[in-house]
Amino acid sequence: MKDLEFTQKRALSRAEAADQLEALAAAIRRGGQAELDLGPGRLTVRIPDELHTEIEVELDGDEIELEVEMSWKTGASAESSAAED
Repeated sequence: MKDLEFTQKRALSRAEAADQLEALAAAIRRGGQAELDLGPGRLTVRIPDELHTEIEVELDGDEIELEVEMSWKTGASAESSAAED
């Protein structure tokens, strides 16, 4: 069972999508505690210095799907992984 899951699907203009990605990029660049605007509210997450990323592009008929996924360990699990190295 996941501790938290949030999914948001909505139509955006190209400019709105760019604004959303720029805000996310700025939060990642700053690192530390980042506030992400999720429409009805905000989520504060800790962004570490190292992230794991995956970019996937799918072409299905007349539709293109682009997924950007980022993941990282949270506090206690990240510290235990670093101690093991």
